[in-house]
Amino acid sequence: MRFNKLFPALVASVTPAPLMAQSLDETINTIFADYTGWYVSFIFAPLPGTTFSWIALWLVVGALIFTGYFGFIQLRGFTHSIQLVKGDYSDPHDAGEVSHFQALATALSGTVGLGNIAGVAVAVGIGGPGATFWMVIAGIFGMATKFTECTLGVKYRNEYPDGRVSGGPMYYITKGFAERGLPGGKILAIIFCIFTILGALGGGNMFQANQAHAQLSGVLGDYPGWITGIIIAIVTFMVIVGGIKSIASVTEKVVPFMGIFYVAVSLIILFMNFDMIGWAFGQIFMGAFTGLGVVGGFTGALIQGFRRAAFSNEAGIGSAAIAHSAVKTKEPVTEGYVALLEPFIDTVVICTMTALVIVITGVLNVDPETGLYVWNAEAGRISTQGEVAGVELTSAAFASVFSWFPALLAIAVVLFAFSTMISWSYYGLKAWTYLFGEGAAKEIVFKVIFCIFIVIGSAANLGPVIDFSDAMLFSMAIVNIIALYLLMPIVKRELSSYIVRLHSGEIKRFKG
Repeated sequence: MRFNKLFPALVASVTPAPLMAQSLDETINTIFADYTGWYVSFIFAPLPGTTFSWIALWLVVGALIFTGYFGFIQLRGFTHSIQLVKGDYSDPHDAGEVSHFQALATALSGTVGLGNIAGVAVAVGIGGPGATFWMVIAGIFGMATKFTECTLGVKYRNEYPDGRVSGGPMYYITKGFAERGLPGGKILAIIFCIFTILGALGGGNMFQANQAHAQLSGVLGDYPGWITGIIIAIVTFMVIVGGIKSIASVTEKVVPFMGIFYVAVSLIILFMNFDMIGWAFGQIFMGAFTGLGVVGGFTGALIQGFRRAAFSNEAGIGSAAIAHSAVKTKEPVTEGYVALLEPFIDTVVICTMTALVIVITGVLNVDPETGLYVWNAEAGRISTQGEVAGVELTSAAFASVFSWFPALLAIAVVLFAFSTMISWSYYGLKAWTYLFGEGAAKEIVFKVIFCIFIVIGSAANLGPVIDFSDAMLFSMAIVNIIALYLLMPIVKRELSSYIVRLHSGEIKRFKG
């Protein structure tokens, strides 16, 4: 029996009769919603009396604590982090598989994407321009979280005779807990790996493939999703089969191209409206503390800004520590320095550019009499031209200046999705090999499974499945931040030692 006949038959055999009349997509959605909906609701549940999810607060509070504990490392270490990315302190003989820049590009490719394009539009649409201010603040504090987790990722990574390395929260949880005599490390590491694999297959894979097909079909016309899925799956497999070196060689080219292109177009629009930049920043600053008439006022702006920043840069999730662990270095703190640039690039730079373009181009409707934004009560957000939201609002803002931008945005979204998928394939792989052991055969099994899910994500409309996998991504943060709290004294010891040796000249500068 062919697969396309066998699979529905298998589903039907275990599916209650009322579901039989539904399509396969609907049946899977219903089953997932029934059995996992409670967990999704729990992870994204708002705090009592607010619309602010507790998981976002968990990430923001962690960022504040790490910022204070390490003495605002994101500010005093910013210059040195740039020197490290440039390779000024890179010893070619250090263990590892990729350069500081490649590790940064790989990690960025997993975070820079739809969150910067659609997420910002959602934040500004609901919380007003002031939400941008709080996104930036949350991004700056999140830099300290990235510093903490990526320092630990390198310190406790496994280095193998053939030059390969494996690292991430699962390794620093087990090794770090053992070093400090703390119980439960092995169990927490296993839980983290399960969350990572499920999150990689869903939010880091199926969702990206689904959105890529949606954008392409919107430009090219409607066609079967499995065609997009097969093409992306083949290209993805060709990249990920080569391991982290192959992934890094692609992301170091794709990510800068995407970022520079997006920022360049944003800057062109801003320069064309140079006289409005001061006004736009005024809207952002005043809106941060007054709400500018938006429902929820100051609180609404703060909640949306913090929430979207936490969901955009993934500081505290633990995913970046897996990518950064592959870096060529013998000093764990150096990669902590490099990693703190991620939230800055992702949230402070790219998200701010998006917000400024949305505010300046006038796609948010303003009441001419009061000067305040018009609230669409039915949609629960600011009224916009064409009443669009999310990625469509961003597209409309850019299209108001460049009519050709939506087509290029579709290409950008596909590249964003592709780079995110190859990065998350690596994250999922490292969780897989932690659970099932290292080895070429075991790695190929996961890579094949990952590519199969690309086709499924492109061809299906699996809403609750994606919701569940997104919940898995943020479940990673629960385990990871607990570990960071318990292990941050080790990071502080590493940092103090490194600073002393850096100032004494013991840590040599190789160029620059």
